[in-house]
Amino acid sequence: MRIVDLLKKESIDLQAVVVDKGAAIDHLVSLMDKGGNVTDLEGYRKAVLAREAEGSTGIGEGIAIPHAKTDAVSAPGLASMIVRSGVEYESLDDEPAFLFFLIAAPAGGANVHLEVLSRLSRMLMDDEFREKLMNAKTADEYLAVIDETETAQLAAEAEEEAAEAETAPADEPASPAPSDRPFVIGVTACPTGIAHTYMAAEALESKGAAMGVDIKIETNGSGGVKNHLTAEDIERAVGVIVACDKDVPTQRFAGKPVVFTKVANGIKIPEELIQTVLDGKAPIFHGESSSSEAVSLDAAEKESAGRQIYKHLMNGVSHMLPFVIGGGILIALAFLFDMEHAGTAQFGTGTPLAAFLKNIGGLAFSMMMPILAGYIAMSIGERPALMPGIVGGFLATTGGSGFFGALFAGFIAGYLIILLKKVFSNLPQALDGTKPILIYPVLGLVLIGVIMTYIINPPTALFNTWLFDVLNSMTTTSRIVLGFILGGMMSIDFGGPINKAAYVFGTASLMSASGEAISSGIMASVMIGGMVPPIAIALAMLLFKQKFTAKERQSTVTNFIMGLSFITEGAIPFAASDPVHIIPPCAVGAAVAGALSMLFHCAVPAPHGGIFVFGVVTNPLMYVAALAAGVVVAAVLMGIVRKKQSAD
Repeated sequence: MRIVDLLKKESIDLQAVVVDKGAAIDHLVSLMDKGGNVTDLEGYRKAVLAREAEGSTGIGEGIAIPHAKTDAVSAPGLASMIVRSGVEYESLDDEPAFLFFLIAAPAGGANVHLEVLSRLSRMLMDDEFREKLMNAKTADEYLAVIDETETAQLAAEAEEEAAEAETAPADEPASPAPSDRPFVIGVTACPTGIAHTYMAAEALESKGAAMGVDIKIETNGSGGVKNHLTAEDIERAVGVIVACDKDVPTQRFAGKPVVFTKVANGIKIPEELIQTVLDGKAPIFHGESSSSEAVSLDAAEKESAGRQIYKHLMNGVSHMLPFVIGGGILIALAFLFDMEHAGTAQFGTGTPLAAFLKNIGGLAFSMMMPILAGYIAMSIGERPALMPGIVGGFLATTGGSGFFGALFAGFIAGYLIILLKKVFSNLPQALDGTKPILIYPVLGLVLIGVIMTYIINPPTALFNTWLFDVLNSMTTTSRIVLGFILGGMMSIDFGGPINKAAYVFGTASLMSASGEAISSGIMASVMIGGMVPPIAIALAMLLFKQKFTAKERQSTVTNFIMGLSFITEGAIPFAASDPVHIIPPCAVGAAVAGALSMLFHCAVPAPHGGIFVFGVVTNPLMYVAALAAGVVVAAVLMGIVRKKQSAD
């Protein structure tokens, strides 16, 4: 099997135009669909996004290789596109991505295709190959470049295998012959074992050769372990690099200097990793510690401070949202069964079902701050920081500092653990095992308790109360302006940082300064702002059919459903293909809806649900009117500004 057997012409777009990462993935998924390899398009898209949530597949150098291995794929396949203007993809080097390959791998069956995909991953590490791809003018030329390069690589691999067969047993790969040069070994592995595993290995091997180092990298991919490290290899090695995002056997490295890091760092900073081993800065691995205990601080990512903060925050938010959404919707349902006591201290006492829903929903909702803080901390300081972060979040809740206090708790707990790791990095070997089970938990707990109780909570609680009072005492005009801004923010980047900022602000407003779940006008503006774009696009397709292609109009019903369900992402394909004529009308319409929601004093106790929670919205009829007004404004504007489309 060859790469060109997996990549079809109809799945190639050399002039793609996308506005952001989400749009890039959606377009690639649509290209994959044209190849006929996917049985469940939405299931496959979710699998790709789930892999992306584990770590960006933007590897730097302008390359992104999103991928997924799932039952939604019937046969292995590839899709590719070039975005000439580049797109922000959260790449490892923080630079835009231009060259994209999407990989679809079936969950079961033979793994012959994995060898092909690993070969492609290694080929993409070559600058000349990437330049040839970028210069291709047609899909046929694009495929010819790939086929020519693969043929040359296969020939080189055959020569190497023939040479190895003369000097090594048939069942065991040859190791570099002993020499005066240092010998470094490593293991690479990513969750799916398709792309990053092999690209990290290639980067480490190439950089090792350039540095005059003999190096052997074991790959732990979906096709199994390749280039297995022997006992002799481990004995000879001056150190080990474990660049893995999943568990791999590491007990065999006990007693050796080991650098544990993410597989992405194997691609991004191979020289630093190898140099850490050569300089003797890698800690001795004793076999009983977690990988987080053995990470070399010298090999830490050199991300910008802003990027690091955003990454840590989003890790907390992503883990928090299920608690907020699940708990919030159960509390909202409790309103339906106890409308008599809604908004009073007796709420939830009216019926047994209301009490059950309120108690369970309230319990989940009350964990929102601890979970937010805990996973922010864990993103910074890894597993030892989770417990101090969670406790810090509880202290923020009970101490009145709320959402902002939980943010402080998460970041403080994470960096406390990093500080403790540095302070106790030179403990005697015999005491190494006490760090994760005694030193970090106890000292971390004491320190976060003191900091939250005596330093963070008092002023933050005062600020939180002041902000809550300000929001409640806002004039009608101020509330309208706030609703206008929040509604518009929900429709600027459709799930990007601006959208997330508005949504997080909305969810935070569902909790009072005292920690009680409440109905929020802010959340109402945020929700309605996110509902407008898909519904407006659907309405525009009905009213202005000539402004949309026949293929676009096929998603009319889907967009209505997604919009009514508060799933803003239904607008992404349209925004990606025509951002200038789609995004501004959607933003204006969403802003109008958010402003009207505030004007009509609408409020919602749930952070999600769309039309399904309209029954518990304060002033529901006017909320529907606000939604309708925003949708009409956006749809009409789209009909005015968008050009007539071809009939196909």
